[in-house]
Amino acid sequence: MTERSGGHVAVLVNPVSGRGAGAASGRVAVERLRARGVDVRVHQGSSASETVALARRAVDEHPDVLVVVGGDGTVASVLGPVLDSGVPLALVPAGTGNDLAREHGIPLGDAAAAADLALDGVRRRVDTGTVTTADGTRHFVTVLCAGLDSLTNARTNRMRWPAGPARYKVAVYLEWLRLRRFGYRLHPVGEPVVEQDGYMLAVGLTRFYGGGVPICPDADPADGLLDLTLVQAVGRFRVLAFDARIKAGRHVGRPDVTTLRTSAVRLEGPAGLVAYADGELVGAVPLTVEAHREALTLCVPG
Repeated sequence: MTERSGGHVAVLVNPVSGRGAGAASGRVAVERLRARGVDVRVHQGSSASETVALARRAVDEHPDVLVVVGGDGTVASVLGPVLDSGVPLALVPAGTGNDLAREHGIPLGDAAAAADLALDGVRRRVDTGTVTTADGTRHFVTVLCAGLDSLTNARTNRMRWPAGPARYKVAVYLEWLRLRRFGYRLHPVGEPVVEQDGYMLAVGLTRFYGGGVPICPDADPADGLLDLTLVQAVGRFRVLAFDARIKAGRHVGRPDVTTLRTSAVRLEGPAGLVAYADGELVGAVPLTVEAHREALTLCVPG
């Protein structure tokens, strides 16, 4: 699409993304697109649930592109109507982690440059995933985790102090103090069952989670496969060393890390183990994760 196209661009803003960053980034994106002569229709609600309803309304109007201003969780929440419509999606990252944008080279911290991709970007087909629990099925776009990292996410969400990034660091420390091993049982499609005690499990469509941590460093976002990374029960103090290895992407290939690749997997584990995907709670195990090859058209840098 160019500025001379006869269609329109829909801009869907989640104002609560990134603790309010969504609203500010949305204003910048809309101003940029209008300055380029584009017919822009803005859809902005006051809550996450309203954002989903507005996404349905936006794609029903058949835009040339849907620009989503928000984080990974926002993108995942609106995938249902977007995938049904086939409308290309452009992302203006305004969340906490922004790992989908990081995976595809979409500018971070520059809403105007990200909005430009709705007009100038290459339309690339990328994978999406679904997670099915006892409560139903939902989409995700980056990484699902279950273990130390998901419990840390849950604790962070419950805490009211301290504010900012320090809250997550405190949550990590508190979960480390009560570190538990989990008896994972994995049923990958076409592969033998894997039973392994461990501290954390990641199931990735993309490489990154948690704001740039390469937990699945070999993941290909368009191969139709899930990359699984399971950190085995290595001991309370050795897991601290693993944190540095994981952040550097140097953990894969070690004897105390189990990896496999599959199109779908059923995950079973102990009572109380919950899973998060795209930074959002998806539910308790058991659950089934499935990759859907090149299901989404995403506007990315050329």
